[in-house]
Amino acid sequence: MRIYTVFCSLCVIACLSACTGGKGGGKVEGDGSLPAIREVSALPLARQTFSHVLSSSGKVAACAYADLYFRTAEMIAHVWVKNGDRVHKGQKIAELDLFQLKNALVQSSNSLKQAELEMQDVLIAQGYSPDRMEEIPAEIIQLAKVKSGYEQSMAQYEVAQYNLENGTLITPINGVIANLYGKEHNMAQASQTFCRVIDTGTMEVDFKILESELGMIGIGDEVEVVPYSAEIGKLQARISEINPQVDDKGTVRIKARVKGNSWLLDGMNVQVFVKQELKNQLVIPKSAVVLRNGKQVVFTLEGGKATCYDVHIALENAEEVVVASGLEEGMQVITAGNENLLQGTPVKIRK
Repeated sequence: MRIYTVFCSLCVIACLSACTGGKGGGKVEGDGSLPAIREVSALPLARQTFSHVLSSSGKVAACAYADLYFRTAEMIAHVWVKNGDRVHKGQKIAELDLFQLKNALVQSSNSLKQAELEMQDVLIAQGYSPDRMEEIPAEIIQLAKVKSGYEQSMAQYEVAQYNLENGTLITPINGVIANLYGKEHNMAQASQTFCRVIDTGTMEVDFKILESELGMIGIGDEVEVVPYSAEIGKLQARISEINPQVDDKGTVRIKARVKGNSWLLDGMNVQVFVKQELKNQLVIPKSAVVLRNGKQVVFTLEGGKATCYDVHIALENAEEVVVASGLEEGMQVITAGNENLLQGTPVKIRK
């Protein structure tokens, strides 16, 4: 009795087994009774254009920005802007208390004048007239400058002048103020950025794709950028840079430039979609592909019966797939009603 039960179970498994590769593997053997004819939907397999979409997550970064910082540690006297303010090139951002800086410039200016007088005395002592510097040999002038300390005084004067000029922060570009944390009546930190001016007119998106997908994109290709912020909506960008290196995770870094959108923020997270139209592909609906014993198979309608084929899927999108191997153009591919089909199941087209 036990042997009989095992034998029956093996028969059932054989009847339900999937395709073994190539065309079907033959008809399913039954018990002699006529199986019910199943109604299905089918369409002829033809080559057509396939809309392929690569998706990735990325971050927005400004193509141009300027970090502004004070060169000296002095008290902050004025701050004329705040985070989020739009500023224009040449506009004042903040200013230090300039008393010490102006005083240092006056002192260095006096020292420079004194050194200049001493240099003239050295030249006169050498028998030359300071009013006719063009007639004095270069080595004599250099010697006079060293003895008088003129060059050192000039260097100190230039530093004092530079510090005074940079006591007022002026933006070198148009943009938006970000990362401003300094306050009036507080000491400026010479080693820290006071604020950043971000040019939001041209932003770029930094994202990654798999190295296997690298051949599907190129410089200048258009991509779709979708911020997580629903208020902004979809944006268009073009690939501007492809880093020629694959990282340890098998991905390649890509940059795409978005122009003319001031709503994007530096560091914003986005979704990136790269759309391509691939011509001359064997395309079938996703509904045509079913699983049998862990394999992807497709049923075709041949002579009023279902025939099973193992297939290899190359690409897919939300609704369709590209068949790389297993099917031939012109076959009647069953697209609906294939959930419970077996090799050789009688089928007919739904009206």
